[in-house]
Amino acid sequence: MLPFASCLPGSLLLWALLLLLLGAASPQDSEEPDSYTECTDGYEWDADSQHCRDIDECRYRYCQHRCVNLPGSFRCQCEPGFQLGPNNRSCVDVNECDMGAPCEQRCFNSYGTFVCRCHQGYELHRDGFSCSDIDECSYSSYLCQYRCVNEPGRFSCHCPQGYQLLATRLCQDIDECESGAHQCSEAQTCVNFHGGYRCVDTNRCVEPYVQVSDNRCLCPASNLLCREQPSSIVHRYMSITSERSVPADVFQIQATSVYPGAYNAFQIRAGNSQGDFYIR
Repeated sequence: MLPFASCLPGSLLLWALLLLLLGAASPQDSEEPDSYTECTDGYEWDADSQHCRDIDECRYRYCQHRCVNLPGSFRCQCEPGFQLGPNNRSCVDVNECDMGAPCEQRCFNSYGTFVCRCHQGYELHRDGFSCSDIDECSYSSYLCQYRCVNEPGRFSCHCPQGYQLLATRLCQDIDECESGAHQCSEAQTCVNFHGGYRCVDTNRCVEPYVQVSDNRCLCPASNLLCREQPSSIVHRYMSITSERSVPADVFQIQATSVYPGAYNAFQIRAGNSQGDFYIR
């Protein structure tokens, strides 16, 4: 009992006891804020400083890529090539090809980046974006048989006049005589050679020779003028290609004796002014 309790009226005594009980139930050094002290979102109570302290949300790994802590909040960021998703936390790939990537010809999207490619016949520059034409003709002299012409993104083979290009890029002679693409008259014979043709008289036999075939003139033994002349003259046309290894056999011919004991001799009558051909 309080020493002064007997001196107080009953109501005052009860009030004094209530005050003592409330004082004993209320701690003097509480670590929690007063009932009217609350921290806003993004903060937590710091019992040591008796103040609200910022919460570092980044330590909880809310962001997929990078997290930036802010006072009372945080912000997620993505690596290059990605952008924030609808939840502002996850990162989704950016399709740079649909957003105007600086590729000159072809663009391929990949996870987090993109790659530029060039059309066939072009090569990618060191900048990784632009393309330049490949000069295929400068890489090899064997692409075409005759002439290689470089074009944007490709190359083409060309043949000289009188030849046609094959699928193998080789040049094949056009036989104008067989195809009918010649200008020879009815009195002429078309003779084809590599790269062209020639019109020659069908009958090239001169008296006392008579024509016995398309290319052979015979001097009849019954004709006295033929005694001192070759028994026959054969006209043969052939095409000799360039860059051949020499010496080389061009053609072979043989003759039979018309007269017993006759001596057969062959000679080049014309067309050998430079001595390129000889008989053996």
